[in-house]
Formats: sequence, structure tokens, C-alpha cells
Amino acid sequence: MPIAAPRIFSVAEIYAADKATIAAGTSGAVLMENAGAAVADIMRAHYAPCPVLVLCGPGNNGGDGFVIARLLHEAGWPVRVAALLEKSAYQGDAKIMAEHCPVSLETAADIDLQNTALAVDALFGVGLSKPLSGTAALWLEKISAAGLPVVAVDIPSGVGGDSGTADPLTPQAEHTVTFHAKKPGHVLLPGRDYCGTVHVADIGLALSDTGTPPLWENTPQIWRQAFPATKAGDHKYTRGHAVIFGGAKMTGAAKLAAHAAMRAGAGLATILCPTESFGTYTGYKAHLLVEPAATQKERAAFLSDPRKNTCLAGPGLGLTKDTREIVLSILKNKDKTACLDADALSVFEKDPETLFAALHENCVITPHEGEFLRLFGKLSGDKITRARKAAATCGATVLLKGGDTVIAAPDGRCVVNTNAPPFLATAGSGDVLAGILTGLLAQHMPVFEAAAAAAWLHGAAAARFGSGLVAEDIAESLPPVLQEITKP
Repeated sequence: MPIAAPRIFSVAEIYAADKATIAAGTSGAVLMENAGAAVADIMRAHYAPCPVLVLCGPGNNGGDGFVIARLLHEAGWPVRVAALLEKSAYQGDAKIMAEHCPVSLETAADIDLQNTALAVDALFGVGLSKPLSGTAALWLEKISAAGLPVVAVDIPSGVGGDSGTADPLTPQAEHTVTFHAKKPGHVLLPGRDYCGTVHVADIGLALSDTGTPPLWENTPQIWRQAFPATKAGDHKYTRGHAVIFGGAKMTGAAKLAAHAAMRAGAGLATILCPTESFGTYTGYKAHLLVEPAATQKERAAFLSDPRKNTCLAGPGLGLTKDTREIVLSILKNKDKTACLDADALSVFEKDPETLFAALHENCVITPHEGEFLRLFGKLSGDKITRARKAAATCGATVLLKGGDTVIAAPDGRCVVNTNAPPFLATAGSGDVLAGILTGLLAQHMPVFEAAAAAAWLHGAAAARFGSGLVAEDIAESLPPVLQEITKP
């Protein structure tokens, strides 16, 4: 079934749509007028009339700026325009809009900000691929130093449209108005932090199927239909049995993960641990099962029950020979879903190909950037591109963690998670994420959708708790979030 969630489009896809729309009979000038009008409308909705300085770049972004200046001027706002070119030097549609702008242009590098209450950044759009420099850099530096509120056209100047990188002189926008769809730079860090509130305006672009795998911003729309539904006849085994492998020393990690799996809805969760640490695990939570297993043979016998349908290995497991054996034995049974995190990934640093050969489509790996580097090396490209390359390489879903977690499936489907609050920067939060994901897998949720849902639930639960959060609070905050998203 098609997913109705908002798509994210690359810069190339938007440029192609722009060309196709013009080829179909809508002029570039009409699109530019629509873009400028959309920005002006949003400005009027969020600000009272005030003295505005519109910064216009040398291309189409600057053309949008001329439209904004004209419309605000006609609405009675005091408007000034600072442009990088004289009106006569503009080309194409931007030249048309420059000539129709009734406001005289200022081009001096030392711009006067006296009596200016608001700035519009229409310098450079999503296609900028070089550092800010020259007059534009001086203007932006001065605006930032003055603390002026900024409205960005398409994207704040200096943010990479595809990469989300940010130039040191990128202005902090209160509002960003982009067109037709968000671009990767609006959702990836650090660029996302410079955008403020992002408004997506329809300017009449006709986007056809590009044939590329979809990229979405992570919302429940993507995975709600696949989310486990509870039924009156359910019992603990229909809701799945998650097995979490516990280590001998860092025992807190597996405890957090197992508890989170239960909070996410798993019917049972067993911590399978070394015999010597059995007593450490049994005293944590009454609803968690604990099973000692000293050898690979004992572990295999325990997992032979088909009702134990999903496994989590990694949190606190240790960088040992046993960890390698556990991971490879888990992956041999392709009927069981598996989540691999932390030590279960790092233990293959010297021979990642062994892990890749064993992984399959019912697996998800959840590396942070350091673990990702150990497995995949320095892959080129932005975070989305790297996650997609990694998923294609290893044949499993990849959840690349961070404030802008990216989840990529081997077939190229991809989501960027944007709801993670800063409170998640605390020890054990990754263990809880792995546990939530494992709990969803236990309930037979498809792997890609489970990974996307887990990332979103993790962020939503942390945001609900707020400041002072420790890892265990994330799981405790899950029930009201789950109740909200499962409402009929």
C-alpha cells in the first residue's frame, strides 16, 4: 500500500521537477512569483509589518527575494533590498523580477542595519556547493551579530541541500520556507538546527515518479498500518518472545533493553546470560525471565523453541569470542528476526565481511557513527547516502543513530528521524532503543517499519519525560505514547 507520509526530495529531483513543470507549459517566472508570494504570505502570518531587509543573491533565489520585496512593499511594509548584482546584471526570470521590483537596490558590502527589524535570506538556495564568501558573507555575519530575526527562502544560505552541512556563517533562521517538499538539508544535522520552523509551500511543481527509492521524514504515517494490533484473543506467546543476550560485566545494558522490549509490547523477554552473572540479572524486574547458558550448545538448545522469535545481541555483551559465536549462531536461523547493536557489531571490526555474509533481510543493525565506521569504513556521501550504501552492502536494515537517525532498508527505502530531543544524550539510551526495536520485532512487525517506529517512539517517549531523563525513564514513558498512536 502506498505511504501517504511527506516525501523528502533531493536537490536533483527538485531541479528535474522544475524543468519538467516548465517544459509542460508553466513558465519559470510563474513559479518564481508563486514562491515569492508563499514566503510573503508566511511572513505576514508570523510578523506584524516592520522594516525588512531582503538579501538577494545572484540567481533564482535572489529572484524570489525580489518578488517578496515587491509584495511586502505593496502591502505597506518598509522594505529595503540588498543585492549582490545590479539589476541589469541579473539573468532570466530573476532579471524579470528585479526589473519589476519597485525598491531600489543596495549593493555596498558595509550594509546599514539601523532601523531594520527583520531580514530575509534570499541569497543562496539548496544548490549552493561552496563556502560563503565576499559580500554575502559580510552581510550574513553582520545580520547574525545584530541578532536580527531571519526568514530563509528555500534553505538558510550555507546549508547543503543534500548534505545538511552548514557554513560557519550560516544565519539562524526563525522560519524557512521551502517549495513542494523538504530537502535532506532540512532534516539532517547540523543544517536542520539553522532552519527554525520549516514551511513547505506548494508552488505548482509537477513531480513525477523519479524511479528512485523513497525518502521520508519519519512519522507514524509510515509505519502505523504495520504496527502490532492487540486482539482480544492475544496471549503472551502471540505477542512474541524476545531473547536478549546479556554479558558477564556490563549487565545494566541488557536489563534496560529487555525491560524496554516488554514496554514496547513483547509478550515475554528472556535475558540469556553467562552462568556466573545469573544472580545479577534475576534481581532487576519481576516480569523479566533470566536463563543461564554457559556454552554455545546450551544457547542453541534454548533458542530451538520457535516461539522465541527474535533476538537482541550487543548491549553490554563484550568484545569476546563468545560474542562472535552468539551473533553468527543467531544469524544462521533466518526465520528469527535479529537486532544487533554495540559489541555485536564492534567485535567484527577486523573482518566485517564475515558479519555481512551472515546478515539477512530479517536483521537490523543499530550502529552509532563510531561503530558504523568500524564496519563500513569511510563511505562517501551524506548520512542518508552512507546509510543506504551500508544497507545495500550488508543486506540488512541499517539504523544509523544520532540526533538525525537515518534508517535505510536494503531496497533503498529510507527515513530520517527528527523528533529526538537532546535529553537522549544519556548513558543507556541506545540500549533502550535496541530494546524497543526488539519488542516490536517480537510482535512480528516488518523490520524496516519496526526500526522506523522504534526510533520515533524512542524520541517521543524521551520528549514526554523531558529534562532530567535517565535511560530507564524512556521505557517508563512509552505507555502513553503507545496509547496515543494506537487510538482508533
